[in-house]
This record gives sequence, structure tokens and C-alpha cells, in this order.
Amino acid sequence: MNDLFRAFEISASGMYAQRIRMNTIASNLANYESYKNTGEPFRKLEVVFRAVYDPKRVDKGEIPVSVEAIRESDAPFRLIYDPENPRADANGFVQLPNVDLAREMVDMISAVRSYEANLNAFNMTKEMANRVIELWR
Repeated sequence: MNDLFRAFEISASGMYAQRIRMNTIASNLANYESYKNTGEPFRKLEVVFRAVYDPKRVDKGEIPVSVEAIRESDAPFRLIYDPENPRADANGFVQLPNVDLAREMVDMISAVRSYEANLNAFNMTKEMANRVIELWR
């Protein structure tokens, strides 16, 4: 039965990590045209996952995931030529946030699918646990 609880833990860690990823993507989309208080364009946020590696659990295939960090992307800002814009530099270029809408939407779909896969694994484990309990009755 402990194996089932570890399976719940692993699936839950995956769902939590993907929920953080979805929240981060939503923040990126919301700030597609935003600027910080300093006047600098918003920098895309990226989630860094880490496998929770325990040598004792590797042989059993039990590797949960955790969110190690949420960091700002170092990708260059988008540039547009708009000399009339008050944010334009001396050459007439305006820096825009480094958020790519199409990429964010693809990442969101990927995060949702991964969340769903972890949820399905969680539900299958729950079904197995229920069957074991039924056998004990």
C-alpha cells in the first residue's frame, strides 16, 4: 500500500509543478505589453523544474518533481520602430517585453496536457487503491 501512496505523491508533485507553470504562463500573457516601474519592459518568466532524486527510490522509478525556481528570461526584448512612441530611443526603436504569444500558448497547451496526464495517473492509482480495499472486505 505504501507504493500507492508514493504514486499519489509523484502524481501530485507533477500536478503542482504544472499548475505553477500554467500560472507563470498566464502571468507572461497578462504582461505581454507591460513595463516595470523602472520603465524596463517586462521580462518573460520561466519555470525551472528539478527531479527530486533519491538513489534509494530510483530503482523503483519513484522520482517526484519540484519547482526549483521561477526566473526571468534572458532572451532579448522585442524591438519595433516607432519614433513617435514616448518610450522610443534616440534611433526611434522601442523595446517591448520578450514574451512570444504563440510560444506561450504552445507552452500552455503542453502544461495542460502534462497536468491531465498526472491527474489520470493519480486517478488510476486511486482506482487501484479502491480495488485493494474492496478485496480486503
